[in-house]
Amino acid sequence: MIVVRIIVQTLGLALGQIWANKVRSMLTTLGVIIGVASVVAVIAALQGLRQSVLTQFEKIGTKRVYIDGTLPRSMWNRMSWRDVQLKLEEVEAIGALCPSLESITPEWWGGYRAEHGDSLLESVAVVGIWPSWHGIVGRQVLMGRPFSTIDEEERRFVCLVNEAAIDDLGLDRDPVGQYILLAGRRFLIVGVVETIQFAAMFGGGDSSTEIFIPFGTAQIMNPNGWINQAWGQLAGPDKVDDARAEVASVLRRMRELKPGDEDTFEVQVIQQFIDQFNAMAAAITAGASGIVGISLLVGGIGIMNIMLVSVSERTREIGLRKAVGARPGVVLVQFLVEAVTLCLAGGGLGILIGQGLILGLRQIPDSPMEQASVPAWAVMLAVGFSAGVGVVFGMFPALKAARLDPIVALRHE
Repeated sequence: MIVVRIIVQTLGLALGQIWANKVRSMLTTLGVIIGVASVVAVIAALQGLRQSVLTQFEKIGTKRVYIDGTLPRSMWNRMSWRDVQLKLEEVEAIGALCPSLESITPEWWGGYRAEHGDSLLESVAVVGIWPSWHGIVGRQVLMGRPFSTIDEEERRFVCLVNEAAIDDLGLDRDPVGQYILLAGRRFLIVGVVETIQFAAMFGGGDSSTEIFIPFGTAQIMNPNGWINQAWGQLAGPDKVDDARAEVASVLRRMRELKPGDEDTFEVQVIQQFIDQFNAMAAAITAGASGIVGISLLVGGIGIMNIMLVSVSERTREIGLRKAVGARPGVVLVQFLVEAVTLCLAGGGLGILIGQGLILGLRQIPDSPMEQASVPAWAVMLAVGFSAGVGVVFGMFPALKAARLDPIVALRHE
């Protein structure tokens, strides 16, 4: 109880001293305020940016595997890009011989003129897909139906459109059953697929018209085209390494690559990008927090200086306290609590200012900081660091005060 009473009384004295010197206290804590505000704002901004990027990854799909042909620099004089593009038999072999992949779909791209009534669009992106595309990409069919195996086997002239295509081609809100012309061929709309809006950093921006047709039909439309890429779906989140090894084994064997030859393909798993990004984001957060945290050290030096001044100004007061029986430990605690209180007050103001900065960033239109918020651990870190600065930089002045000789202190002018 005695300890609690001493701490409460000391806290009251500290607050009294701060209030008695309001302007000096504010200027003293300015470094701490700026440091804490900077740390909180930087951490919150980086967390918001990280969450924004992870949201874009989730739209792509964390279990998706990207497979495509690539031409190594060492083979530029021996092969062309067309030689290393995926072939249909390779995609079929991957689907049959790679148990770590749950499903796979190739994509056959083309640009065609699209017409409906008086509406005409030049060079619309038309993608040929297998029915498995729906499960891999995870884009919902909002109206109508997805592609079926029969659509692919019979190479039907049917299509899926996205919401942007409805507006651009002047289709009904429910266009299922309507017809459009692609390169002069008549296609029946069987469904509407949702539009995935990506951020600008992912190549997004304004939504554009998308039209999907069965893969076999796409080959009829463009016999001289090729598979632009293939997408696979992992059988489980722990199958990343197995899938990469299995796909590489199939493609190297089918392409007759020798042991010393470089791969003429690439296999990328979205989850790997997420793990790499998380590691990079953590490093950036730590580095940026450390850099802006330097201002806290500067603020701590200011605290120490003002506390030394306070000890000099109150030397007679300290001597009087000691003369009437105050122990050195009580004097030390008094000045240490005053320093910590100064830092905590500055830290509290810094947190409020940092929160205000984040709220301002969130109001910017199309800002990637929409999900930015101050995490609880950042607040605890700021408070803890502020208290630590008060203890570290307040200790020397407090020790100086505690060690004063009461007789010498009372004689001080």
